[in-house]
Amino acid sequence: MSSNKTHHREKIAILFFLLFLAMTGLMGRLIFLMIFRSEHYGAMALDLHERERTIKAARGNIIDANGMVIATNRTVCTISVIHNQIRKADEVVAVLSRELGLQEDEVRKKVEKYSSREIIKTNVDKALGDQIRSYHLEGVKVDEDYKRYYPYDTLASTVLGFTGGDNQGIIGLEVKYEQYLKGLNGKILTMSDAAGIEIENAAEDRIEPVAGQDLYISLDVNIQRYCEQAAYQVMEKKGAKRVSIIVMNPQNGEIMAMVNAPEFNLNDPFTLTMDAGVPASDKEKQDLLNKMWRNPCINDTYEPGSTFKIVTAAAGLEAGAVKLDDNFSCPGFRVVEDRKIRCHKVGGHGSETFLQGMMNSCNPVLIDVGQRLGVDNYYKYFEQFGLKGKTGIDLPGEASTIMHKKEDMGLVELATVSFGQSFQITPMQLITTASAIINGGNRVTPHFGVKSVSTDGSSVNTFTYPVKEGILSPQTSETMRYILEQVVAEGSGKRAQVNGYRVGGKTATSEKLPRSLKKYISSFIGFAPADNPQVIALITIDEPQGIYYGGTIAAPVIADIFKNILPYLGIQPTEEKTVSAFRIYG
Repeated sequence: MSSNKTHHREKIAILFFLLFLAMTGLMGRLIFLMIFRSEHYGAMALDLHERERTIKAARGNIIDANGMVIATNRTVCTISVIHNQIRKADEVVAVLSRELGLQEDEVRKKVEKYSSREIIKTNVDKALGDQIRSYHLEGVKVDEDYKRYYPYDTLASTVLGFTGGDNQGIIGLEVKYEQYLKGLNGKILTMSDAAGIEIENAAEDRIEPVAGQDLYISLDVNIQRYCEQAAYQVMEKKGAKRVSIIVMNPQNGEIMAMVNAPEFNLNDPFTLTMDAGVPASDKEKQDLLNKMWRNPCINDTYEPGSTFKIVTAAAGLEAGAVKLDDNFSCPGFRVVEDRKIRCHKVGGHGSETFLQGMMNSCNPVLIDVGQRLGVDNYYKYFEQFGLKGKTGIDLPGEASTIMHKKEDMGLVELATVSFGQSFQITPMQLITTASAIINGGNRVTPHFGVKSVSTDGSSVNTFTYPVKEGILSPQTSETMRYILEQVVAEGSGKRAQVNGYRVGGKTATSEKLPRSLKKYISSFIGFAPADNPQVIALITIDEPQGIYYGGTIAAPVIADIFKNILPYLGIQPTEEKTVSAFRIYG
């Protein structure tokens, strides 16, 4: 009996000891959590009771060369609900569905959903947001937000680009300069009780947003609008598929205008234009939208045709392979290996100098210059002029030149490249290279961005761009200006003449692939004043109907643009007559 009592006492003692250890451990853990982890769990508790709403930062404006705002913001509202704070769910559903034009079932699903916050609708007009706020519905939040707005609708749509629902840039300058434009979002912090109901009269913490910087660009609204008008006129007149125009300062690369007609509405970028077609599926619609948003000036390549003779001529002069008074003969074709390559003039130009060959846009003359240079030398200048790389323009998605590999380039390929066929470049690449050839030999980087400025003016970022100097000699550049002035004065570019101004340029009519379709791109590149170029412009007319020669339909458009924008830019006319076409220069 005594041994049993002793045995039970031992068990009780062990049990008490184990309980003591457990209590000691729990007390130790409690002390550890209360003293050493108090901040951590205090923060967790705070997070549990805090409600956070984002205050969107105002996106920076985009401002043109004259200080005109061409991309800005409109105040809109985001309507949302917090389930635990709603006391009259039926009333909330009825008001929101009626005011926002939504289905009651759609609104009710969000109102009855257990979540910290459900967004009912974004981009609500501010007046409507204020009206919803006036109902004082518990659990309904009306937060002011910003929506991108473009005052000129379609102006420079493929250049400016647009933003998505999150107000982030999608294409164009909007995405290229995102880091400067986007700003820094703020926050509103409110307290709620254990049930998630917002505590009345509780302190509200705000972290104010920081607005994005304003972007100043070289694009001039007045020049852009005039070029767009000219593009639409020739597109309608010639039944063309598309018309692109670039106007640039060849001395520093600042782009004054870039048109891709038809443009689209930046305030409604997800609605297809009438020209885009009718989609059969969502995927097809997205493909059509992507096509509508493309910027052919930088995204698409084409065979430049005779405008590229500028490059062949400059390379030949720079290498000493040809001089202005060198004599050539054009019977209407040139035989290279087993190929008979024709001139645009079937009967030929007969005997002519190199200068006259350029004025006549004679293929055989340029083929001969290319053959004199040879593949190695021609390829060297092709790379030296910067044609193998990209221009570095401050727009996304620039395409590269599509050119034969040097080892695959025979005499026939050399002949066709010499007058602008069998390879492809972008219009931007062509005008950039031509600028270097006429500006004294400096390859500039084409660009729109000039500077970004904070809203209070305290921070200014001035953008700089690379310049590759000496891609050809000033003497060759001067000779090329003279040649191209003669092309306009008495050659194939006569329709580009502007009364009182010295204009240089080159026409082109290139046949699209496949050749069997007989579709063409008509183009003209021109600059003024010819002796000291301040403006260079390129127009490409895609698939014009009827007469399609660049000298006939493209050159007059540039002449009309120059007639209007040269005085606007303060470039004074000169009384000096154009020098004779037969002067031997350089």
